[in-house]
Amino acid sequence: MFLRSQLRDGGRVPASVQPYFFLSYAHTPRFGAGGPDPDMWVERLFRDLCSHVMALTDLPAGAEAGFMDREIRSGEGWSERLGAALATCRVFVPLFSPRYFASEMCGKEWYAFAQRAIHQGALSNQPAEAIVPALWVPVPPSQLPGPAERLQFNHNTFGERYVTDGLYGLIKLRGYAEQYERAVYELAKRIVRVAETVRLEPVRPLDYRGVPSAFGPTGSSPARTLHVTVAAASRHDLPDGRSPEYYGDSALEWNPYHPVAQRPIAYVAEDLVKNLNYQTSIGSFDDEAGHYDSKQPPTRPEILIVDRWVVEDEQRRQRLAAFDQESRPWVNVVVPWNRYDHQSRAKEIELARRLEETLPVKMGQGRAACRAAANGVANMETLGQILPQVVEAAAQQFLRHAQVYLPAGNTHTERPRLLGPMGMSGPPAPRPAPFPPDTFGGHNDGNDSNDTDRGDADDSES
Repeated sequence: MFLRSQLRDGGRVPASVQPYFFLSYAHTPRFGAGGPDPDMWVERLFRDLCSHVMALTDLPAGAEAGFMDREIRSGEGWSERLGAALATCRVFVPLFSPRYFASEMCGKEWYAFAQRAIHQGALSNQPAEAIVPALWVPVPPSQLPGPAERLQFNHNTFGERYVTDGLYGLIKLRGYAEQYERAVYELAKRIVRVAETVRLEPVRPLDYRGVPSAFGPTGSSPARTLHVTVAAASRHDLPDGRSPEYYGDSALEWNPYHPVAQRPIAYVAEDLVKNLNYQTSIGSFDDEAGHYDSKQPPTRPEILIVDRWVVEDEQRRQRLAAFDQESRPWVNVVVPWNRYDHQSRAKEIELARRLEETLPVKMGQGRAACRAAANGVANMETLGQILPQVVEAAAQQFLRHAQVYLPAGNTHTERPRLLGPMGMSGPPAPRPAPFPPDTFGGHNDGNDSNDTDRGDADDSES
């Protein structure tokens, strides 16, 4: 309760209640009711790391060198304790193993910490990478989910035997005590170096039970893709009287949360979506608006980030209106809205009304989280909380509408296969751009009223 009140009131959390590192690992089930605890080797590693970190730092007596979830993941107060540790620790240490990446709980821990680093990176426009992975059991690169694969980390510095056998092999096999000690000491040094370099600030704890997994749904394809498009002006073609301080040389440099945030919204959204185990691409609405073929099936879910000020430009407004008339429920709209932008606040009612008139289908489609995102996302923290729900809804709609191909052979006993990166296989399709031609009143197949909420009736809650 003390920790929550400190963060809620904007105060600094004393260092004595912040764990220096968070050891994230997958619990191993016991082989029998009376058998030994297989996680005792992880506990030994944890104790050794804590001893080295205390020796390498000036942490005061009684400070938490590390945090490890020793409990079966249930019980009163468990989620709060876990959330507080993830919100305040300085370094996140995942123990790689096949079991780790199959664990939804571990994916949740990874997501919660990585979102915190993304948020700090958005505020400073500087990388805030504070994840230090360790090999508990070696994992082939092909089995790594995107967030783990993208880490720039060289395990070879911890020793050749560590790379081939992992910490579990070194701790279990006789004759490798020296190699184990070296690997753990090098890991502790890396933890301290990253903690002192990155200086990740504490944040308000997330409700751990409600966060998604950074590894995606169990059994999901490692090649999931999603496209993020930004509909905004550049500083060179702003409406009369609009301040250029929120804009750059292209739509991708639009920064609605300036001056609190220093990173453009397109790249923040890209980082957040990658943290959901997607391969992500970004583009400008202006650049893609003339290449859309409404007859092509979707090849990926999409997020359209819209600046309300675009309705002040009649050509962009017409292109958005034409896009809205197309039946594309796998595209969800997010509207960032900075309440501290005085120009925007002065015209909020007018701009919101015109955008609703321009995008009536998109503004009202989908589950509650999608509608809330379209009605205005007030700050970077809220964006990080709501975007995963918007992405999930877009992905589900994509799966409902993607083209299917019957497999070769016995077509009566095998399930159809989805085309594209969210599916399994199928003949290649031409890459469609996601928006309609640069004309007003694009094609309408008459199914918009059915597609806006079809399939989401059971997802009406956020």
